Amino acid sequence: MNDKKKKSKIGEFVNQKIVPPIMKFVNTKAVKAMTDGMVAALPFIIIGSIFLIFANFPIPAVSNFIAKTGWKVFFNQAYTTTFGFTSIWAVVGIAYTYVKNEGLEDALPAGLTALSAFFLLQSLTVQNPVATAMKSGITNAAGVVTTKASVVASEIHHLPHAIQAYINSPVTNVLNLTFQGGQGMIAALIIGLLVGWSYTYMIKHNWKITLPEQVPAGVSRQFTAMIPAGVILTVSMLIYAAFKVFMHTDMLSWIYKILQIPLEGMSDSFWGAILIAFAVTFFWFFGVHGGLIVGGIAGIFLLPNTTANAALYAAHKLSLANGAHIVTNEFYNNIINLTGSGITIGLLIFTLVAAKSTQMKSIGKLEAVPAIFNINEPFLFGMPMVMNPWLALPFFFVPVVVAALTYGAVYFGILPPLNGVAAPWTTPIIISGFFIGGWKWAVWQGVVLIISTLMYWPFARRYDKYLLNEEANNEEKIEEQAN
Repeated sequence: MNDKKKKSKIGEFVNQKIVPPIMKFVNTKAVKAMTDGMVAALPFIIIGSIFLIFANFPIPAVSNFIAKTGWKVFFNQAYTTTFGFTSIWAVVGIAYTYVKNEGLEDALPAGLTALSAFFLLQSLTVQNPVATAMKSGITNAAGVVTTKASVVASEIHHLPHAIQAYINSPVTNVLNLTFQGGQGMIAALIIGLLVGWSYTYMIKHNWKITLPEQVPAGVSRQFTAMIPAGVILTVSMLIYAAFKVFMHTDMLSWIYKILQIPLEGMSDSFWGAILIAFAVTFFWFFGVHGGLIVGGIAGIFLLPNTTANAALYAAHKLSLANGAHIVTNEFYNNIINLTGSGITIGLLIFTLVAAKSTQMKSIGKLEAVPAIFNINEPFLFGMPMVMNPWLALPFFFVPVVVAALTYGAVYFGILPPLNGVAAPWTTPIIISGFFIGGWKWAVWQGVVLIISTLMYWPFARRYDKYLLNEEANNEEKIEEQAN
């Protein structure tokens, strides 16, 4: 009885003091716009991941064949214009979602205004490719170095100084693809939110041109957006000018250095991985959707890590030394939440192999198929895992142990960094491992299955005995009542 009262008090404290402010934060206009708006990028991320896999197929023989036949160039082009434009999809989606959630009829102009501001606030320049070749050499379409950097540099040094200066000057009036992908993500979030908010404010306060009713609705809507769009883009131009004149940079570069790099460092740290792993099951234990809360918040910071790794993988430079990240969105989806929150595959194996109680056997059979696709709600609510002290320890700490071991395996070079391929979270175990990191990650997911089984087994066995005794007692009571 005392244990139940304590559990009840802890549950009440969490549900009354911890969950409400978190849910209030998660449901704010800004966070809702970010989480819902980022969904706009999801189809392009998944489709782009498929092209990325084909461009860098994990089987060498297949990869070499694709490169020799010239298809690698086409796959890279498709990857760059889908997955590589993640920040573009995000900035449009966030501004659009913010305005739509505010109840305005036509939200598309806000999304397009945000996209224009996003382009306006970045320098439309890239480093001269010849200058780049002087540092990294000349590569062919397959990414193979055909001329070493030292050879290029020695040849350039023989040219007149005026030509050398021209070669070292940046190429202007072009989009820098770096900021259209992962490096521009935090800037895209900020710009999308600010444009969404300011556009909504101006429309609601009648900062718009109203045409007569006789004018077609399609034409009228464009004039309605003209003043808010004009104000936002004018302010964006002034901000760009201020950064250029006074700070000799652009806003996107500044945000990346001041905000995104530190945030990536926090989310990509060992303790960041541990916190994410623990938080998911902590909320689930008290009946709150941990995946929704943690995934919504952590995903904002982990997606840039994924896109950065994808870019390195496409350039054949995927290593920690080149800045690859350990903790990515796939680390969260396909490792920390493998087979569902709490990595309950070990519990499933026990129920199918060794369980004796009717409850465990029946719930195990019910969970067998969903577990293949990383869905474990039958366990969460049917076992249940929610508020169950018998299974609390493995439920909390299996993901934590797996996160710690996985982080260490990548850090010490046992596993390569995740390649940035976005395998949907419903992709079955082993298959998802192969896609997100090759055969080593597929094997590692098998190791995770063993870890989960070893950690859940003793606790599941005790809970099974308890349920078996309860079922026996209930049968005795039924027989006594019948007699």
